[in-house]
Amino acid sequence: MQLATSTWPEVEAYLKHSTGLIVPIGSTEQHGPIGPIGTDFICAEVLAHGVGDSTGALVAPTISYGMAVHHMNFPGTIALRPSTLQAIVRDVARSAHSHGFRRVLFVNGHGGNTASVQAAFYELYAELAASSDQHSAELRLSLANWWELQSVVDYVEKTFGNAEGSHASPSELGLAWYAHPEAVRSGVMHPQIAPGGSFFDAQDLRTRFADGRIGSDSSLASVELGQELHEIAVKSLAEKYLSFVQAQ
Repeated sequence: MQLATSTWPEVEAYLKHSTGLIVPIGSTEQHGPIGPIGTDFICAEVLAHGVGDSTGALVAPTISYGMAVHHMNFPGTIALRPSTLQAIVRDVARSAHSHGFRRVLFVNGHGGNTASVQAAFYELYAELAASSDQHSAELRLSLANWWELQSVVDYVEKTFGNAEGSHASPSELGLAWYAHPEAVRSGVMHPQIAPGGSFFDAQDLRTRFADGRIGSDSSLASVELGQELHEIAVKSLAEKYLSFVQAQ
């Protein structure tokens, strides 16, 4: 069930039997020479929709921009400051809470969002605790980084090994291509597996990782592998969501 295509009476009816909501969140940033710029939010969205289809959960529209300031030296990246992202997440969750949602799961597609999203959760908890809202203590917020699911970790290690890397990885590109096969690109990677490591800021990232990949071989991605990964991740996320909404 999609919030974007539902009517308010349908949402009101949904809330009579469930107070769970799924919010996909990602980023709009470079993903190497063959990866879609929307990879992170596309992955979060296609997985969230899969969970919604399998569990009957209501899925909100995707937050497609994220904390990606470190990718700003690559054309096409659109970044939010951490404070901006925190404000967006807090307002989305607060709006949901005001309508009666009590369990909100954010399915995340971008590692750079994690700290800001978690900070936003605690900001809202503190805000509600200081208010006179008698239902403030009932709200539970949770963040699910899909790539950290154990089933996904096991699949990725078996399939890509040390060629997975940490950015523009074949797993995330394959999943994005599964959702949007028209976005498939090909190309020879130089070097085959990009160098890994850390960086300081956007300029440092561009200097150290000239084509945008970090530790990965993007050429290993495929629609077929993306479909397999989708099935695995949706199953685990659905279990996580159902456990979350049923928890006291």
